[in-house]
Amino acid sequence: MDSSICLALAIKKYSADEVLSLSFRYGQRHSPELIQAKKISEEWNVDHIELSIDCLQEITDNALMNTDMVIDYTEQVPNTLVLGRNGLMARIAAIHAHSLGAKKIALGVMGLEEANSGYRDCSRRYMNLMEEILRIDLDDESFEVLTPLVDMTKAETMKLADELGVLDYLLENTITCYEGLPKEGCKVCPACKLRNEGILEYRQTQYATSL
Repeated sequence: MDSSICLALAIKKYSADEVLSLSFRYGQRHSPELIQAKKISEEWNVDHIELSIDCLQEITDNALMNTDMVIDYTEQVPNTLVLGRNGLMARIAAIHAHSLGAKKIALGVMGLEEANSGYRDCSRRYMNLMEEILRIDLDDESFEVLTPLVDMTKAETMKLADELGVLDYLLENTITCYEGLPKEGCKVCPACKLRNEGILEYRQTQYATSL
């Protein structure tokens, strides 16, 4: 959902024909998200491509890719952490953007620990470092990594989606659940909890404001 909010922001700022959406297949158990990403891009008239980084399955093990593992919600950082995933995706996205003559990529990462299950590769610090690395990789000091949600709470992203006029659509069409279930999902995995608590908090704020 966060990436789709970023997509809506990009369309608003640059127009759909100036934006490309990119999805990655890496053996994730919630692969239905890839189908929805393509659908959303098509319905928003944005070009979309899907790339494979399935090699991750050969070099690392975690509950997000290994369906034989039970997702552990009790640890500070869930066992769904895919080591190096965000950095790898950012690098590939940046290389592709550079090949097209683009000067920036946008990532739907959330940097606040309470909004990202403790994934350190979503933090502002990590993204700032990644931007510096990509500028060296691409030999381009002007290249940007945009992270518009990095300092937001989940409820704040819901508010932003509502302001963009896409909240109800995204709640209906995006898949956040680690089990690949639509809408409210399984209601127990970390991703579902964050999403459902975020929308509940935002709806409560809406209700309080209307009183």
